[in-house]
Amino acid sequence: MKLFDVYSLLPIEPVRALGSKIWDANGQEYLDLYGGHAVISVGHSHPKYNAAIQDQLNKISFYSNSVQNKLQEELAEKLGALSGYNDYSLFLCNSGAEANENALKLASFITGKRRIIAMKKAFHGRTSGAVAATDNPKIIAPFNAGHEIIFVPMNDASALDAALDDQVAAILIEGIQGVAGIFEPQPEYLQHLEKRCQERGVILILDEVQSGYGRTGKFFAHQHAGIRPHLIATAKGMGNGFPIGGVLIHPDLKPWSGMLGTTFGGNHLACAAGIAVLDIIKEERLMENAETIGALLIEKITSILQAPVRGKGLMIGFDTPEHHLQLRTNLISKHRIFTGEAKPAIIRLLPSLALSKQDAELFLSALDQEIHQNATA
Repeated sequence: MKLFDVYSLLPIEPVRALGSKIWDANGQEYLDLYGGHAVISVGHSHPKYNAAIQDQLNKISFYSNSVQNKLQEELAEKLGALSGYNDYSLFLCNSGAEANENALKLASFITGKRRIIAMKKAFHGRTSGAVAATDNPKIIAPFNAGHEIIFVPMNDASALDAALDDQVAAILIEGIQGVAGIFEPQPEYLQHLEKRCQERGVILILDEVQSGYGRTGKFFAHQHAGIRPHLIATAKGMGNGFPIGGVLIHPDLKPWSGMLGTTFGGNHLACAAGIAVLDIIKEERLMENAETIGALLIEKITSILQAPVRGKGLMIGFDTPEHHLQLRTNLISKHRIFTGEAKPAIIRLLPSLALSKQDAELFLSALDQEIHQNATA
């Protein structure tokens, strides 16, 4: 049997990782500024994280949600305290797509409606409703296309108001658009969405799958705008590589038995991983580090490129300069630095929140060398 060939793969096989470094099968070291799609939040192979999973594995690794699991309660309590959402409740699942899917289902249950407003350039996952609310027709199968989705330009309040009618169940928006290339909703726009949702009885869903878990210097990106959504989807950095996702649910939204469900969501190993991540973020002040190192990177990259840089904290995007379209390839092949990309020519940086100043400066030196070498070549 062969693998189903759907991925464009780099010719590199990581076999070991520690902190912000990874090593391939040939022993070559790389600096990881992408974290496997923003997943590595506290650093590869963090000793406290590894110990927590190993300890739990020796006790019980899994049982379904038909029994009590105190680890789920501990995870919810610590997540509420660190995020500032103590009064919300938590539904645990396995991924960002599942988190968004369950948030959309909740919104439809609560309002009795089915229409969703989403943003142009959005990406929310690949399950049925999440992919329908993703603005990429290439990955939407006919089976998914039956959902009622209206796409509006982000940061256009007039377009939002025109689309908001009595059939809308929810507005879905990313805290920062990640796959699109790191584009931020303006604080005033998020505040407008919150106000309109309150006026019209519409559920506001914040997709914080990439932009959450301390990446922007606050626990969730939308907190820079001072709003409180009805539903918050999270995943990626939540487990530092162990599959886990969740929906934070406003206290006004009440559950009923069987409303949502999952077999693997909130299992013992996932919770152990999630608790360790929260403890490390708090103890090592990683949100503060993300803010500090992110500000340094944004300032220095702007100076090197003499062009705008987008993002907050350690969620950074910038357009590849016109005469440097091989920049990402050169960073990997010549400097051994992993970055992400967005089509057609955008670099994305989504490193561990524990990224050191020294490692940030390694990247800045490589970027400066590439830009200036090519400029004089």
